[in-house]
Amino acid sequence: MKRSLEVPASRLARPAGDSNESSKRTLILRSLSLVVFLLVFVFVVRGQNTARDPGPRNGSPGAGNFIGGLTSSQQAYFTDGQTRFQEVESVQNGANNGLGPTFNSNSCSSCHAQPAIGGTSPSVNPQIAVANLDGAANTIPSFITLNGPVREARFKFATEPTGRLTSTPDGGVHGLFTITGRSDATSCQMAQPNFERMLNENNISFRIPTPTFGLGLIESITEDTIIANQSAGGALKQFLGVSGTPNRSGNDGSITRFGWKAQNKSLLMFAGEAYNVEMGITNELFPDERGYPPAKIPAGCLINPTPEDATNFDVTSPVAGPSDIVAFSNFMRFLDQPAPSCTGTSCSQSIQNGRNLFINVAKCSVCHTPSLTTGKSYVTALNNVQANLFSDLLLHHMGSGLADGVSQGGAGPDQFRSAPLWGLGQRLFFLHDGRTSDLMQAIEDHASPGSEANAVIRNFNELTESQKQDLLNFLRSL
Repeated sequence: MKRSLEVPASRLARPAGDSNESSKRTLILRSLSLVVFLLVFVFVVRGQNTARDPGPRNGSPGAGNFIGGLTSSQQAYFTDGQTRFQEVESVQNGANNGLGPTFNSNSCSSCHAQPAIGGTSPSVNPQIAVANLDGAANTIPSFITLNGPVREARFKFATEPTGRLTSTPDGGVHGLFTITGRSDATSCQMAQPNFERMLNENNISFRIPTPTFGLGLIESITEDTIIANQSAGGALKQFLGVSGTPNRSGNDGSITRFGWKAQNKSLLMFAGEAYNVEMGITNELFPDERGYPPAKIPAGCLINPTPEDATNFDVTSPVAGPSDIVAFSNFMRFLDQPAPSCTGTSCSQSIQNGRNLFINVAKCSVCHTPSLTTGKSYVTALNNVQANLFSDLLLHHMGSGLADGVSQGGAGPDQFRSAPLWGLGQRLFFLHDGRTSDLMQAIEDHASPGSEANAVIRNFNELTESQKQDLLNFLRSL
């Protein structure tokens, strides 16, 4: 029997308008289906992201030794500085005096410890133990945790004696702890700042220790080299929205280069400020006890003559010679640059691919310059050396996501020096405040409104998961 080819009367009788409406409804339903499919696809793809931070690499530290080519005398100064760098400070009655009246820790090496002496924040935070050492009566602030990063706290705005916030910019470090209650400071009675109130009022910015490896090389890079590198690749930088500018000394106009905002000119300045700010030890560069204002320091807490660290002029003494801050600067000046886990073709194919992606595809290198060469130095070992620092030493606007609300020198509230990436493979905490231990998260946090890194992060996000993994593997090889 033949199948009927007749069209039902109901269809023949349907007005043309009904047919059009039906077509519209069908098109709308198909469009909605497509949208739903795309949304599901995006969620599925996101769920399949496989690139992961491989974490700090194992093995012996790739840093912590003196740079090759030092004379025997220079090596002796390096060892002396390294020894002093590890000394535990006390308030009085000991060989190493001057701690406090406010402080963040009691030894340079307690904060600069990972992966070797001179590095950065270790896995176990020493600030927990030092807070109540020798009877000190400190409360540990909530942002200091046993397995979190070593931190210092800066207030964005000044406070009145009552604790009320003012509109006057501050930006200075406020010591976490006081010497009150310590057995070597029995006369001191001094309260800690009200950090919880400042947290509630969003008036705190955190910093973690910067590694000191290779700093003599950074100190020896000439200003001409920094400026020439700033000008290089101008068209690409303009296309990516990257500018970058040096921070400069307010005194002589020279380029400053040490610290998160490149605020310090020299290693001696870097050492002297840290000794005073982090441990409360007055010295020949910072001879006054710190207070906000000084009148806030109770008389019973001003225990030692100042400066507490100074040159020993007694030539008959076995410890005659440079002050601690000079010894610290020599130690940092002679520390070699961190060694990567591999170089060139000795690296895995993934790491080689990652380096290429970092430089040529994502364009991370427009700020994190792979290497700069030092100029002439009075230390022969620092002459014309290729410093593989992965930084241009310039300030860049990092946007609202990373802004810390603090200005230093010519660096504004959202500006930071491109952090040198050498030694990154063995670091535990990232970004200026140590907010994450996940390298992937640290990369993504470079993007926010106003950040010069936005286009570069878009490049990174457009990589395949395999390519992202290669790039992460490369960074962890440094």
